[in-house]
Amino acid sequence: MTISMEQKQEYYEALVKKDSTYDGIFFAGIKTTGIFCHPTCTARKPKFENCQFYLTAEEALLAGFRPCKICHPMSFPHDIPEEVKQLVTAVEEHPEKRWQESDFRELGLHSATARRKFKTVYGMTFVQYARSRRMGLAFKEIENGGKVIDQQVATGYESASGFNDAFTKIMGNPAKKTAIKVLNANFISTPIGQMMSISDEEYIYLLEFADRRGLEREIERLRLKLNARIIPGQNKTNELLEQQLGEYFKKERTTFDVPLFRMGTPFQKKVWQILEEIPKGEVWSYKDIAEKLGNKNKVRAVGNANGANQLAIIIPCHRVIKTNGELGGYGGGLERKKYLLALEK
Repeated sequence: MTISMEQKQEYYEALVKKDSTYDGIFFAGIKTTGIFCHPTCTARKPKFENCQFYLTAEEALLAGFRPCKICHPMSFPHDIPEEVKQLVTAVEEHPEKRWQESDFRELGLHSATARRKFKTVYGMTFVQYARSRRMGLAFKEIENGGKVIDQQVATGYESASGFNDAFTKIMGNPAKKTAIKVLNANFISTPIGQMMSISDEEYIYLLEFADRRGLEREIERLRLKLNARIIPGQNKTNELLEQQLGEYFKKERTTFDVPLFRMGTPFQKKVWQILEEIPKGEVWSYKDIAEKLGNKNKVRAVGNANGANQLAIIIPCHRVIKTNGELGGYGGGLERKKYLLALEK
């Protein structure tokens, strides 16, 4: 959720005063050092303009910040088991890595035990932590361009290779000459969190919440399918998207007319076409959509196609619910689904 300026001032005051009543309420990302802390950290306090505030540790990680070694914000006030310290250190040494069972064995760790302890201390799975750290580095590149690598090396890292790798493995190498497409990645702020768009001068290819599980794979599939490279940059298509999303959240717009590139199977595209026919303020069930396709037994397939939608909000998969009236799943999270349905009513 968006943090208001009033809340930011309140959180900054708590940070300066080391107010323990705010521990666990927010996390402070420090732009000048690239770390994030909990409110009672004993490190020197930054200026207000050098702080970014987050409600969860995952948000701070996705923004490209790493945990402070002084206050250990993710585990406070717990003691940190040695296995967990090892894992965090290993992630920082190779932030671009996708972890396998063999990696745990190389560290001399029993993976199930280490994962369980990690979840107990940090409140998130190790896979979630490693993914958020990896994605955060790539996202930071998008926001700041190549300068972030120099900043990270200057604040304690020996090599920029991990940061280059984290970006390249997800977005592709922008210097590679064989690409037939160059796509631009941007972030769009909304009242329910940051969204990421991928576009060019002709189409919007992807619009997802930045913390969506599986987003990394979505981006890679898109890039590989189109033989594209993704680099930070603005274009007229994304400018139009930002404008229309802003109008949507202000209740000034009910439909979108940005040009979309729908990458999917013929069946998925049929489902998405029906999704776009659902009137604002209404919900249809998976069964309703299956029947419109002419086969009421396609409910599961409709659900899978709904989940494969890469153009959140614009193709309104949030308007689909279970036959029994329950909300069902949503890639952006159920709270966001509730918010969008309430907004549209």
